[in-house]
Amino acid sequence: MHEAMNWLVTTIGAMGYPGVFILMAMESSLIPVPSELVMPPAGYLAQKGEMNMVVAILCGTVGSLVGAYANYFASHYLGRPLVLKYGKYVLISPEKFARVETFFHKHGEISTFIGRLLPVVRHLISIPAGLAGMNHLRFSLYTLAGAGIWCTILTLIGYVIGKEQQLIMQYSHQAVLGVLVFSALLIAVYVWLHRRKAAKAE
Repeated sequence: MHEAMNWLVTTIGAMGYPGVFILMAMESSLIPVPSELVMPPAGYLAQKGEMNMVVAILCGTVGSLVGAYANYFASHYLGRPLVLKYGKYVLISPEKFARVETFFHKHGEISTFIGRLLPVVRHLISIPAGLAGMNHLRFSLYTLAGAGIWCTILTLIGYVIGKEQQLIMQYSHQAVLGVLVFSALLIAVYVWLHRRKAAKAE
């Protein structure tokens, strides 16, 4: 692991900001490049004065958006027609698909934002957004917001800790737990506000 971290630090140092952008785009588009091994080395290099932390975070965030759009377009232009045509053979009827689509049109913003913060889900959340044809402006804004927060957290971990792989993974796991708690609270508030709004409408 130590050798892998040294390699990543060297690689990102050599590739610079384009390397952060490309690796985070790959990470966001289902290619197995963990963000926990990309942004902390950028933070470490920023601590050494070899990178600008703000620029690195921006590159990682925009790279995440580009990767997310790869999934979005693939699911929208390839997956959607397949689901509509063949979904009934895998128990996805047009009615079920319509319900999923309606849900995402109503709650796509919160789903996209929180999805970008959660492990595993962050790689997949763009797929239902693409299937449902989520508005591009809203998809971009909430993807950038969620990805920006996660990239900032990881970059700060690298800036403070350095390139110690074990400590980075330890604090990354703690960050994930913190994000899970934050997401749960955010969902609870969102559901409460949504129900309150529905009750007033009645």
